[in-house]
Amino acid sequence: MNNHEIDYKIYGDDMQFVEVELDPKETVIAEAGALMMMEDGIEMETIFGDGSSGGGSGLMGKLFSAGKRVLTGESLFMTTFTNDAHGKKHVSFASPYPGKIIPMDLSELGGKVICQKDAFLAAAKGVSVGIEFQRKIGAGFFGGEGFIMQKLEGDGMAFVHAGGTIHKKELAPGEVLRVDTGCLVAMTSGVNYNIEMVKGVKTALFGGEGLFFATLRGPGTVWIQSLPFSRLASRVFAAAPHRGGSSDEGSLAKGVFGMLNGD
Repeated sequence: MNNHEIDYKIYGDDMQFVEVELDPKETVIAEAGALMMMEDGIEMETIFGDGSSGGGSGLMGKLFSAGKRVLTGESLFMTTFTNDAHGKKHVSFASPYPGKIIPMDLSELGGKVICQKDAFLAAAKGVSVGIEFQRKIGAGFFGGEGFIMQKLEGDGMAFVHAGGTIHKKELAPGEVLRVDTGCLVAMTSGVNYNIEMVKGVKTALFGGEGLFFATLRGPGTVWIQSLPFSRLASRVFAAAPHRGGSSDEGSLAKGVFGMLNGD
């Protein structure tokens, strides 16, 4: 085993957090800003990349490993949490928006999982967090989130988060599933992934589902989310009262906020 063997427990329903139990000298890595709380005796450290040896041990190797993360919209840095105490200690990480946390034992998933670029939350030290380029360039230009995805490699535990309800589906060899590009959370490395255009101009222009969808072909496992954050954000923005507006909803909201502020 190359990864630290961590134990965990997930709390909550729609706004979950994962509590990781660390034995002495065990380490977990996480995205900056994912920390919720930690017990005394745990030391934090900011590092380039993910701390694995996948990018090489030299300075250039570490810079290259960290630099790849910029392409996925993530920070150059990650944070490690190491138990420097004598007994077991706990550190917790929270989801950034309503949804679920999905625990993934990479040793049971072929050692590699491909996920949306903003889905990774935390993992045992030793798990490599890199990028996965889709082979077909069309997927990059027309697939929205589909071109550059993250890949998690190793034999330890990793945790990803997604919005709404999560559906895990096993695809048989040759079985095809078509998914909205934003609803795809993760898939195992054996799943063939492509982007297809919606047939029919009327469907594309007036169907409300966009011009493209992801086509997934088994064998393998896929995880689907019912509420992508981009869809949630667009609905909230559309419903929010805009400055200078005179809608009833805006007036009502303004009145409620005025009462709360003592106006």
